[in-house]
Amino acid sequence: MHTKYGFTFFLASVFIFSQFFISNAYAYIDPGSVSVAFALIVGVLVGAGMTIKLYWIKLKNKLSRKTD
Repeated sequence: MHTKYGFTFFLASVFIFSQFFISNAYAYIDPGSVSVAFALIVGVLVGAGMTIKLYWIKLKNKLSRKTD
């Protein structure tokens, strides 16, 4: 097949064909991996909370300016 998409077709067919020969991994999730995932989730939540707090304070200060 010597067409414009010949190489792309070849790569796609190799990828699809190789999926039939994947064996089981017989692996486990290390406890260290779970703690890293937990720390990542906590970090994202704390970062999102601080970002919301920062913009809430800016918005509140902008809306409640005192006129002297």
